[in-house]
Amino acid sequence: MMRALHTAASGMMAQQTNVDVTSNNLANVNTVGFKKSRADFNDLLYQTLAMAGAQDATGNQVPTGIQIGLGSRLAATQKLFGQGPLLATGNSLDLAIEGDGFFQILDANGTTNYTRSGSFKLDANGRIVNSMGLPMEPEVTIPADTISISISPDGTVSVIQPGAATPTQVGTITMARFPNPGGLQAMGEGLFRETDASGLATTGTPGLDGLGNIIQGYAEGSNVEVVEEMVNLITAQRAYETNSKAIKTADEMLQEANSLRR
Repeated sequence: MMRALHTAASGMMAQQTNVDVTSNNLANVNTVGFKKSRADFNDLLYQTLAMAGAQDATGNQVPTGIQIGLGSRLAATQKLFGQGPLLATGNSLDLAIEGDGFFQILDANGTTNYTRSGSFKLDANGRIVNSMGLPMEPEVTIPADTISISISPDGTVSVIQPGAATPTQVGTITMARFPNPGGLQAMGEGLFRETDASGLATTGTPGLDGLGNIIQGYAEGSNVEVVEEMVNLITAQRAYETNSKAIKTADEMLQEANSLRR
């Protein structure tokens, strides 16, 4: 019965984490470029009361043995980088990635970060920056007298200036991809950082070598499915409730055993 108390308690803690992860997914349902997370769990050690294949008192082989599990624990929280919906905005600096890849962002420390959020803007110097003012890597600067901006699916940035009959190319957007994007470290603000688990970034031209295309005038929405997350939330809540009842049942059994008289 004491074993049941600890086993059910581990289940409650696991389901609490599951609710935490699901809540964060739902909180970011409208966050551009957000990728949902999933909590993965492992079962804990087993107490072996009888080994499978051992012989009983009569010499017969035990076919299955007896093992009692000791609960569950959190193994990982994995980012799922499935494609989010493409939302038309009409803004020339809203860029969506259709397919694999990340935009490259240079932070204040000179470290390259990666993002799927393509809601870009211009700073006072005409640089293309994200919502926090961090510039795109490699840096792309738009002339002050630009009339319109055109960004092709392969990342070529062109502008039309007064008196010009044809567009002028002012820069190129390159993207990065990873062998294991699930191993990236989430930094918040839609940014990710390379780790040993993610593997080294491979940069290249959008549309080539497995990289997706850039779609101008669109933003990639969150890949969170509200109905799916609500089902996960209800399932986690019921599992938490059931584990709490298992603790209550084990407690009542202990109370009954303690009340026995010789």
